[in-house]
Amino acid sequence: MASVPKEKHRMGRINWLRAAVLGANDGILSTASLVVGVASAEVARQNVLLAGVAGLVAGSMSMAAGEYVSVCSQADTEKADLAIERRELSADHEGELAELAAIYVSRGLDPELADEVAQQLHAHDALAAHARDELGISEIVVVRPVQAAFTSATAFAIGAVLPLSMIALSPERVLVPIVAGTALFFLALLGAVAARAGGASMIRAAVRVALWGALAMALTAGVGRLFGLAG
Repeated sequence: MASVPKEKHRMGRINWLRAAVLGANDGILSTASLVVGVASAEVARQNVLLAGVAGLVAGSMSMAAGEYVSVCSQADTEKADLAIERRELSADHEGELAELAAIYVSRGLDPELADEVAQQLHAHDALAAHARDELGISEIVVVRPVQAAFTSATAFAIGAVLPLSMIALSPERVLVPIVAGTALFFLALLGAVAARAGGASMIRAAVRVALWGALAMALTAGVGRLFGLAG
């Protein structure tokens, strides 16, 4: 009998993909917006570069701390829910078995089959069955705070380097349009690559992220221009 090729799903990528895309997108957009805003105030190139580097360091640490705290909170919630489920299984095993069977009935199984499935899964690993089917916690989506923090911080720094490199390479008189233009290109490219990895529409993702990027940079450029005129 010929073996059936195993399907390749993308859910296993969701943790690191989300953190990497968010970090890189924020690195490009926030750094480019900061640079465009400061440069629009007509300050010297070295001051623009200093602001950008400071934004890179601060942004990377902020992303790491934010991701770590956020994911730790999710992990703590998962652990608390599992502890509650453990106690309920110990106190009322039959009630939990009936609850699991009811979940399978609600998903389309006949009551007899649902009871049989619930009994077999309880015999194998009751806590894992309730974690997956009642709480929605599985091996795929279990959170990893350190991984998420490191991925976000690294991706932010890599993303921030792209607009910063344009400061050194661009003539000062056209620094703003070059930084803004290249940032929009990188944002669109990142959106398309992330969509490709996740199996979504590349064009839609690229347009979406580019539009938000253009809006952010336009607003910061306006603020910088106002402060430059006021000065």
